[in-house]
Amino acid sequence: MTDELIKMLKYLRLSALIENWDRYLKIAAKGNFSHARLLEYVFSEQYQIKKENAREMRAKRAAIPEKFVLETFPFKRQSKLNKKRIEAIYDGFDYMTKSRNIIFIGPTGTGKTGLATSFLIHAINQGYNGLFITFPELVERLYQSIADNTQAKTVKKLLSYDCLLIDKLGYMEIESVQVGLFFNLMKKRHKNKTTLITSN
Repeated sequence: MTDELIKMLKYLRLSALIENWDRYLKIAAKGNFSHARLLEYVFSEQYQIKKENAREMRAKRAAIPEKFVLETFPFKRQSKLNKKRIEAIYDGFDYMTKSRNIIFIGPTGTGKTGLATSFLIHAINQGYNGLFITFPELVERLYQSIADNTQAKTVKKLLSYDCLLIDKLGYMEIESVQVGLFFNLMKKRHKNKTTLITSN
């Protein structure tokens, strides 16, 4: 591969193609692909690599502390939880496609955060962006935005997330102004974006 070609591929942001160039040449040398099929194979693989990189970036930006997935949730320990209904909501995915909110309510240690996280990760894997944030962190961020005059920017950012997971709602006492900021955010997100909430 020439320096000029490397320069062009970097400009096109096809770094994965550079990394796999020698492997593609070996595939071409074997002659198992027509020119058209080889190009289709190369671009299909590059597309998948780019999609996976984008998914990983969305997951990183979501700031998820623990990567819980539904497949490993201990439903047997939660006999009162309707597994089929949870799976139907998860698989149906209309909590995202129809911008519906979900509230997970229960005592401490019942897996609310794990379930909500699995729903957030599911959304991220399907191409949506999201954020995991605790309720205390959220109200503090909103409250601080008033002090530094960035309220509009902060709210706009929180509204931009396709799926916002607010963990531990109600675990702290907050001032009336913070309550107002929180419910104003919820009002703006309602029916526009999905919000997942856990609370005891």
